Amino acid sequence: QVQLVESGGGLVQAGDSLRLSCVASRLTFTNYAMGWFRQAPGKEREFVAGISWSGARSSYADSMKGRFTISRDKALNTVYLQMDSLKPEDTAIYYCAARRGIEIGTKEGQYTYWGQGTQVTVSS
Repeated sequence: QVQLVESGGGLVQAGDSLRLSCVASRLTFTNYAMGWFRQAPGKEREFVAGISWSGARSSYADSMKGRFTISRDKALNTVYLQMDSLKPEDTAIYYCAARRGIEIGTKEGQYTYWGQGTQVTVSS
């Protein structure tokens, strides 16, 4: 079955950077747009960033624009989330998701496959 495995989370200080990775297996990677979502304690899961199947287009939630960068490596079946200038409010579990098709989705229900998540904690 399809697997999405995230890595790269951890405990950092405000202002630091992290790069999350998500390796996809058992799917044709270029048939899927990919996204990152996050869920903070007591809050609903929210869209962070998405990237088209080709990598040519990306989309970000307003609060992440200019700080986060999504990218993908087709040869490695991997999608990345580079997170710079981290803030305590970025603390959450970050999830990778796959959406069949070429369009970026910004809603949970548009994605078919999900990873287990990786914890990011930003201390002040």
